[in-house]
Amino acid sequence: MFTGIIQALGYIAQLDKHEQDARLVLHTGKLDLSDVQLGDSIAVNGVCLTVIEFDEHSFSADVSAETLSRTSLGDLNQGDAVNLEKALRLADRLGGHLVSGHVDGLGELVEIKVVGQSQRLRIKAPENLAYYVAEKGSVCIDGISLTVNRIENHIFELNIVPHTLKETTLSRVKTGQWVNLEVDVIARYVERLLQNPQITKENSSIDEAFLARHGFA
Repeated sequence: MFTGIIQALGYIAQLDKHEQDARLVLHTGKLDLSDVQLGDSIAVNGVCLTVIEFDEHSFSADVSAETLSRTSLGDLNQGDAVNLEKALRLADRLGGHLVSGHVDGLGELVEIKVVGQSQRLRIKAPENLAYYVAEKGSVCIDGISLTVNRIENHIFELNIVPHTLKETTLSRVKTGQWVNLEVDVIARYVERLLQNPQITKENSSIDEAFLARHGFA
């Protein structure tokens, strides 16, 4: 698990693409690897990858065909910047929200607007994911925990403050670009709960209205 609070900007030092999968070598910038071991998880643009080799300033990870097909990692090139976060420890502060590192799909960046020193991004989510996104709820974009300002149909809006622009890849994004999208895990569990016939039967006190009143839907 992760928090969506980016710990460092890294870049693709080497990218070896095979027929169906790939191997990445990532330079980790200021990310401290002193406590990293083989088999640990590090999120790269929100994608949970397993460390298979590492040294003081870099690590390697294999990327499966499934991950390449569902995320933007397949679009990366050598030298491209990436957001990095080591896996959450139980004693860590949860500054963002609970993030699994399992990308749900790709969103399209449809608009960037400068507002003061911040930027306002509008992202179009796939239809099957848009209804998980809620105003003032949390969403993970390229590994970054962000708050949704508003949503209309399949397009939601985010405000990116100067610190986040400086410390993440969001200062480099362009309209038309695809970003990794992970919806709030709580929304998925609420949906699963509502699908349970023991919960949704007529004599149950838990329904959609009940969940909405208590902030779960």
